[in-house]
Amino acid sequence: MAPRKHFKTIDEYFSYFPDNVKIVLQEMRKVIREAAPEAKELISYNIPAFEQNGILVWFAAFKNHIGFYPKMSGIEAFKKELSDYEIAKGTVRFPLDKPIPFELVKRIVKYILKENFTK
Repeated sequence: MAPRKHFKTIDEYFSYFPDNVKIVLQEMRKVIREAAPEAKELISYNIPAFEQNGILVWFAAFKNHIGFYPKMSGIEAFKKELSDYEIAKGTVRFPLDKPIPFELVKRIVKYILKENFTK
C-alpha cells in the first residue's frame, strides 16, 4: 500500500487510502494537532509530518499498520508504554486491527514539542 505518487499535501496523501485507513489517519492528524496546535503540517519524505521548531513527528499508512515516527527520543521516553508495539529504529508500528493509543500519541507529541523548544 506504500504510495508511489509524490504528495504535496496531507489531504492528498490521505486521499490515496481506503476509507477505513483514512479514518485512522484523520484521527492521527487531529490528535497531533490537539497536542501541537501551532505546528505546521507538511509532507516530508513523502509522508505527513508536523513541524514546530523542528520536526515533531511523521506518520504513514501501510497495509497492516500505521507507522509513527516520533524520533528516537520520543520512543525512548515512552519505551515502557510502547512495549506492546513493534518498534524498529525510530518507528512505532500501530497495527490497524487494534485501537491506536491516541492519548499516548498526544503525550509523545507534547514531549517532543517541549524538547524542540529546549534545544
